[in-house]
Amino acid sequence: KYSCSEKNKQTTKKLFNNGAAQQTEQKPQRSEPAAASFPPTFSVSEIKNKQRRHLMFMKLKQEKRKQKMQLRKKRKKEREALGDKAPPKEVPKTIENQRVYDETTVDPDDEEVAFDEGTDEFSAYFNGLTNPKVLITTSDRPRGRTVKFCEQLATVIPNAHVYYRRGLALKRIIPQCVARDFTYLMVINEDRKVPNGLVLCHLPEGPTAHFKVSSVRLRKEMKRRGKDPTEHSPEVILNNFSTRLGHSIGRLLAALFPQNPHFVGRQVATFHNQRDFIFFRFHRYIFKNEKKVGIQELGPRFTLKLRSLQKGTFDSKFGEYEWVLKRHEMDSCRRKFQL
Repeated sequence: KYSCSEKNKQTTKKLFNNGAAQQTEQKPQRSEPAAASFPPTFSVSEIKNKQRRHLMFMKLKQEKRKQKMQLRKKRKKEREALGDKAPPKEVPKTIENQRVYDETTVDPDDEEVAFDEGTDEFSAYFNGLTNPKVLITTSDRPRGRTVKFCEQLATVIPNAHVYYRRGLALKRIIPQCVARDFTYLMVINEDRKVPNGLVLCHLPEGPTAHFKVSSVRLRKEMKRRGKDPTEHSPEVILNNFSTRLGHSIGRLLAALFPQNPHFVGRQVATFHNQRDFIFFRFHRYIFKNEKKVGIQELGPRFTLKLRSLQKGTFDSKFGEYEWVLKRHEMDSCRRKFQL
């Protein structure tokens, strides 16, 4: 005979065993965990761990590079298979070829531009009536780097003379320059012992241009430079000065050098305008054969950025400005250039 408590224990045990068996029969087999995949809106910047974020970014960059290389190889094979029937190569989009059209772009056949050039301040130079003579000076108490920069500029520009400022105002220097038949006054300004500004004044009637100077490298700081330049007059190359303002700046810079270069010296001074930055380089070239030409940089090198163009000679108080750089208005569009 069993007691009631023992019967209840046996029935509950049977029910429990039956339920467990049913659960095991109905329970599906566990599948292997799937590979972790990011949501479609995921960005690497959402990863908060710096090392993990950098690792993921490098992986994504490597994958994009592989895809780009595969696409390039595929296009190359298709072009070789099609031969002459292959489609032309796509022109890459750059800021230069997407440039916003400027109404003041100079047409070389424009009669109005030709008339203005024949009557402007530089007409006497381009007609061969005057020869350039440049005075180079500095701000008050120049440091060694600025003095060396002026001395090296004097070796690049023929008939250039370096004089120390000695605390004189520019308004007192300009009449003395005109009396001594100087055609240009060039002032190199400095900040924290580094050249940072250039004032170029054409004499005797102007105009006066103010440039910001950056990325100055002297000859000793350049690798694989050639020997010091000779006294031969260099050739001058002006690139991409297309607007009316750029045309006047190009003429201002070209009038620094004599019109008749000495081709025997094989020296070239280049003013290359790109996105309103004027890059200056000074090279010597040599013809290796009929097809190959070797060039060697002589230095110095620097970059100019136009800040203002003033009518007449230098006058900071009462001068009339033709053009002034307004950064927040003019630099709002990256595809619009002034020069």
